[in-house]
Amino acid sequence: MSALSTSHLVLIPSYNPGAKVFETVRAARAQWAPVWVVVDGSTDGTTQTLLAMAVEDPALRVLVLAENSGKGAAVLHGLDEAARLGFSHVLCMDSDGQHPADLIPAFMAASQQAPGAMVLGVPVFDASAPALRVKGRKISNWWANLETLWSGIGDSLYGFRVYPVEPLRAVMRGQRWMRRFDFDPEAVVRLCWRGVRPLNLAAPVKYLSPAEGGVSHFNYWRDNRLLTWMHIRLMLGFVLRLPQLLFRKLTGTTP
Repeated sequence: MSALSTSHLVLIPSYNPGAKVFETVRAARAQWAPVWVVVDGSTDGTTQTLLAMAVEDPALRVLVLAENSGKGAAVLHGLDEAARLGFSHVLCMDSDGQHPADLIPAFMAASQQAPGAMVLGVPVFDASAPALRVKGRKISNWWANLETLWSGIGDSLYGFRVYPVEPLRAVMRGQRWMRRFDFDPEAVVRLCWRGVRPLNLAAPVKYLSPAEGGVSHFNYWRDNRLLTWMHIRLMLGFVLRLPQLLFRKLTGTTP
């Protein structure tokens, strides 16, 4: 088990994840300390058990939001508290068991070696991955790379990542979006615009069946509409920033 870090923490936003969240948190704690869970208005009964786990484990902290506000809003709540306590980086991972807790130390080490970068997981899919979602993310990835002039985003949607706290807080506080399912892709695009370099590391992803305790809140039509609107506004921002992005691309400079 890792010694308690004063710069990097694991941040797990959680909304009605079912019992799988307890396994996720234990797996994360086995690899890192501290670990924070932000309960985003869950109504599935997991909150009290998480709070009880935190009482028994001083390296685990549970922040509870009264109402569901979305993944991005939960992450921002955690970022604000992390900044208040002096943390410089957070590793975000989902609460539903899809992300590889055993790779937390490797991602944290990469971040510590390049603190100005964001460390992005690039998903390695197995047979459990729904074909429609695997193909659909290729479209989002293409748009994200266009919007950043191919700055090196390996995957725009995979939420297993290490972010520098202050640049991400500044991005999110600067506009009203990125509060729900649009958080992950918009975060990497806007951070690239700010000159935060992406580092890509391969990481497996699991799509758990209901029998395995898998819980999905993805709604194909709702969430794809959200992503479409996100890319429309990002393209508008891209056009406004194009001269600056071209200059940086051609000269190799950063802000």
